[in-house]
Amino acid sequence: VVELGEELAHAVELRQLGDAEGRAVSLLTGHGLMLVARNYRCRGGEIDLVMDDRDTVVFVEVRSRRSREFGSAAESVGRTKQSRVIRAARCLIAARPKLAERPMRFDVVAISRGRGHNAIEWIKDAFRP
Repeated sequence: VVELGEELAHAVELRQLGDAEGRAVSLLTGHGLMLVARNYRCRGGEIDLVMDDRDTVVFVEVRSRRSREFGSAAESVGRTKQSRVIRAARCLIAARPKLAERPMRFDVVAISRGRGHNAIEWIKDAFRP
């Protein structure tokens, strides 16, 4: 067994998240948020990232687009996707009732990549239940 230093282990873990989620985690942790869970799934929904922003539980949807042909990454988080994230958040809260005692919000990290442009946008409080 090879033990990795904490920083190297974190870098390996981010690579395993996938490019978009890894970039989102880097952005959010760079702003002081802490990763609580990733890819939480339950019947009818999924949350890409669950973060801790001081006293607030943040449910994060990460979207990435290589082309704007069908709209931006942020625009792709429509009502159906929002409903699935909200449903998964309710499942997580039911499984961890202590979370219900804290303020919550739903954020979107939208990553646009393409010819000549790379942009990452963090939309706080992007939608509400």
